[in-house]
This record gives sequence, C-alpha cells and structure tokens, in this order.
Amino acid sequence: MSNFSHWNEEGRPKMVDVSEKEITPRTAIAQSTIALSNELFDAIENKLIKKGDPLQVAQIAGIMAAKKTADIIPMCHPIMLQGSNFSFHYHKSDKGYDLIIRATVKCNEKTGVEMEALTAVSVAALTFYDMCKAVDKTMVIKETFLVQKTGGKSGDFFHER
Repeated sequence: MSNFSHWNEEGRPKMVDVSEKEITPRTAIAQSTIALSNELFDAIENKLIKKGDPLQVAQIAGIMAAKKTADIIPMCHPIMLQGSNFSFHYHKSDKGYDLIIRATVKCNEKTGVEMEALTAVSVAALTFYDMCKAVDKTMVIKETFLVQKTGGKSGDFFHER
C-alpha cells in the first residue's frame, strides 16, 4: 500500500502500535499568537473584561485540552501527562499587541506529547478569543507551531525562528 504509518495493509486508517516502544521522558513546547487591539489590551490590563481574567480561563482551558487530546485527534494515543504549564506574554505591534501563548507539556510515555502541546495552545487561543470578543472582534489567531520537543526515537527538535 504505502509507507504511511497510520494506514493498514488494506488502506484503512489505524492507530500506530507503540506497544514495543520504551517509556521515556518526553517534553513538547508549542506556541500560538493572537493579534489584538490597543483597546482590548487596555481593557485586560484594567480588569474590565466582564467574563473575568481571560488569561486564567485560557490557561485552564488549555490544560483541559491537553488532557483530552486523544478524544479529539483521531490517531493520538491516550497518554498520562505528568505536567502542563503556560506562559503568556504581550508584545507591542504596529496595530496593537500580539499575545504569545506557550504551553509546555511533559510525560513519561511510549509516544510524544507534541499534539497535546499544540492542542493546548490552540484551545487556549480560542478561549482567549471567546473571553474577549465582546471588546474586540478583530482579534486574529495567527500562527501556531511546535517550538521544541525532547525524547523519543526521533530525538530532539527545535524550531529555528
């Protein structure tokens, strides 16, 4: 058929068999960026968002998403996460601000946590948007990418940006 790992001999999707792989420490860091207006930044800084603190809610949503990744990404293995943490940083831009969201996810497993980290920042960005859309519907969720990963058979990876 093909050399793709997620297809069986009959050309149908399958979950890759990791039963023979060793359990090793694994870490993944993912990042997502949201462009927002000066008005929204000021509202957040002055605690004027009626739904509450968008960063706290986004972080909780991101942690929950990391834990549920296998439920929404069809070929992901359910894994036991040992840690999930976030950082949020604002950077001034030409038209307002960029919010940089980073998630670090860790486990000791037979498979990596890249998808969990990517899902975490994606859901955190969507949650931030939901929390703030009453003030700024012009927000743009921009690039989301894997910053780095460690562990596993394929070794370490660092996105050079």
